[in-house]
Amino acid sequence: MAKPAQPRAAAKAPPRKTAASSAQSRNTAAAPPQPNRERPNEPVRYKATKAEMLEFYRQMMLIRRFEEKAGQLYGLGLIGGFCHLYIGQEAVAVGLQSALEVGKDSVITGYRDHGHMLAYGIDPKVIMAELTGRAAGISRGKGGSMHMFSVEHRFYGGHGIVGAQVSLGTGLAFKHKYSGDGGVAMAYFGDGASNQGQVYESFNMAELWKLPIIFVIENNQYAMGTSVNRSSAEDQLYRRGESFRIPGIQVDGMDVLAVRGAAEEAVKWVRSGKGPVLLELKTYRYRGHSMSDPAKYRSRDEVQAVREKNDPIDHIVNELNAIGVGEDEIKKLEKEIRAIVTEAADFAEQSPEPEPGELYTDVLVGQY
Repeated sequence: MAKPAQPRAAAKAPPRKTAASSAQSRNTAAAPPQPNRERPNEPVRYKATKAEMLEFYRQMMLIRRFEEKAGQLYGLGLIGGFCHLYIGQEAVAVGLQSALEVGKDSVITGYRDHGHMLAYGIDPKVIMAELTGRAAGISRGKGGSMHMFSVEHRFYGGHGIVGAQVSLGTGLAFKHKYSGDGGVAMAYFGDGASNQGQVYESFNMAELWKLPIIFVIENNQYAMGTSVNRSSAEDQLYRRGESFRIPGIQVDGMDVLAVRGAAEEAVKWVRSGKGPVLLELKTYRYRGHSMSDPAKYRSRDEVQAVREKNDPIDHIVNELNAIGVGEDEIKKLEKEIRAIVTEAADFAEQSPEPEPGELYTDVLVGQY
């Protein structure tokens, strides 16, 4: 006789989630991942002395007035070819390069290069002479706006090919490490160039070899004429080095003291042998991409709003006022700067053009 079927055991009900356990689960899921590698310290605004702040103001105002004069000379036909002005971005070059040692550390940038040269202490007269194509120019009148160079200052250009300076800057860093001279390289590039392939090849080598280089993205929001939000899938550009284990820091590029504070941390990290670091400087250019750009991709109201609320020179003037520097002292310094720029323009206009034979110098000939 068949045995009667045994009744099935009742399935155990899953444990009831209490409000406390649900909250604990949510908190566990939302916990930010812990970094598994060392990073530079978070930068703080640089605590500058009165003398340092006056020097920051002097350099930034020199760049502003120099670039305004260059724009005038371009309009008069005294500057030919391309001319990319740095107006609005002055705090970046001044804040970063004030933390470097001229003659020891290398600087390389793209074609918006006049401001970087001035921030590295190069004579405004030879820069303006180069802009106007004169023999007295820093590249003997053959480089023009985009191709300036000074071995003495370790300023290596001035490059017209978008992103090319990043690979060259990585080579400069390799040279510093190979020779053991203690120098670092600073390679500037823009938000547009941050999408170029050679940038990431350079990142990979720089981190593998722990090269002493500071990669600087000057994010002026528009590249050539397209908003960074439309052209970059990841528009938080300081993150671009993460897959290469390069730490990134985002900085207010309109505040020279914030920029200098970030430069302090970056230089300390790189000089200590920990490899490259990436800085994204959030800045803004007031003029078009170049002098031939009408900048119709943005409104005048947008540009004016930045000028009124976030101008880098206004920032440092407010800091100077706060420590008791009066308008008379500031106006006196600005008058001196205007005289320097006027002298540079006069020098350029009065200098002769290169001799025809100069066409045949500095040309590499032969097969290797």
